[in-house]
Amino acid sequence: MNLYEDNFRHQGMRKKLVETIKSKGITDSAVLEAIMQVPRHFFLDKAFLNQAYSDQAFQIGSGQTISQPYTVAYQTSLLEIARGDKILEIGTGSGYQTCVLIKMGAKVFTIERQKELYDKAVKFLPVIGYNPKFFFGDGYKGLSSYAPFDKILVTCGAPVIPEELIKQLKPGGIMVIPVGSGDVQVMTVLRKAHDGEIRIQELSKFRFVPMLSDKERGAANDISV
Repeated sequence: MNLYEDNFRHQGMRKKLVETIKSKGITDSAVLEAIMQVPRHFFLDKAFLNQAYSDQAFQIGSGQTISQPYTVAYQTSLLEIARGDKILEIGTGSGYQTCVLIKMGAKVFTIERQKELYDKAVKFLPVIGYNPKFFFGDGYKGLSSYAPFDKILVTCGAPVIPEELIKQLKPGGIMVIPVGSGDVQVMTVLRKAHDGEIRIQELSKFRFVPMLSDKERGAANDISV
């Protein structure tokens, strides 16, 4: 039995999901095509097929969730991804967002600070054909030895934009990060001009679990993707 079957029924459900996301204002055809191509049901127990293709977040164990597909599409579209972009992802989680980025032709460096999620993603993603560079560590610190990055995506709520991540963003690059210390964060786009000038644009409000540093490890769950 194929544990990772992607049949016509799955593809039909995914097509309806893509239409739902499109109806909510996502117009980037490359993002929509990536959502169409990544089988979201691979990331949930097979008993939850309907939930896999509903536009909602869903618990995946260990207090974590796989993000709402609209949120994944929204953040991804803000990155303005070009094939070959080197992207730092803060928060591997289930790996679903990671796979969408890879499907769009990005080279993904992904960090997860919860060991259980990291171990699972490292084993699972290559099995279904996705091979990002995996790292276990503190997202606040980024990956200075691999910087600079064309794009940086943060998939958890940060009280402020970490200065270390700004340093690791290439001139001309884009960072997408939910910012806010309360229950609601503001989706924020940071652009670093070629002269180093930082421009920040605040957009819609979302709910993300908080981004924690290593010092706060264990105080709360932090990454939801």
